[in-house]
Amino acid sequence: MADTAVPSFDKADLEDRFKGTFAETVVSVEHYTDRLFRFRTTRPASFRFRSGEFVMIGLPNADKPVFRAYSVASPAWDDELEFFSIKVPDGPLTEHLQKVRPGDPILLRRKPTGTLVNDALLPGERLWLFSTGTGVAPFASLVRDQETYDKFGHVVLTHTTRLAAELDYSRHIVEQCAEDPLVGEMVAGRLTYYATTTRETTGRMGRITDLLRSGKVFDDLGLPPIDPARDRAMICGSMEMLKDTQAILEEFGLVEGANNAPNTFVVERAFVG
Repeated sequence: MADTAVPSFDKADLEDRFKGTFAETVVSVEHYTDRLFRFRTTRPASFRFRSGEFVMIGLPNADKPVFRAYSVASPAWDDELEFFSIKVPDGPLTEHLQKVRPGDPILLRRKPTGTLVNDALLPGERLWLFSTGTGVAPFASLVRDQETYDKFGHVVLTHTTRLAAELDYSRHIVEQCAEDPLVGEMVAGRLTYYATTTRETTGRMGRITDLLRSGKVFDDLGLPPIDPARDRAMICGSMEMLKDTQAILEEFGLVEGANNAPNTFVVERAFVG
């Protein structure tokens, strides 16, 4: 795809050429680092999803476009769709996706899905959201959704990255929550943000798995250890992080759930492999 913005395109023509997709327009783009960016698109009037789900997205730059799973980072009530992406220099999709500008077309598959949804968890007092890198995207949706606070009294969002600048997106989301006219009052005193880095020296460092095993995360937050009678959790990140965090949660007594069998924690594996 060219670096210059596409001033207009024929939506009906694209949707006819690429069956089973919506052809939407990029509304805004923000680059956080040389590795991370977010973009927002128009939302199809008929597109319904639950906060935390993902959708397959692609670009109309080939006869058979490459599609990849992307969590919808905006909440279910938003009039636009937001996505948070890594930049892969030679990535079949992200090599081109990182160059999109307002006015460019984006293809969306019509059916969202995913396990990181409130329906897959049993009700509880506290919800832990464990994320690394762009794995924070589904949680950016959930922490901005009223339903999350209707179901849980306290939400803890953890985000671990290599560098401090890679936390800018999640920090912005949490700040935005406090000012949001729909959930602002609900999140006051109920949303806790716990950010750490693993490579750049900051005020709080360490892998979330190490901090869970040592108990430091609980000491830092003044919270008791995870208890299956009270706590629920969601995990999204690298394969190693998913595996290790799942094992730790199971040691605490949590049990993996799913859409058709809600339980005390869920994992999203669609982005791994």
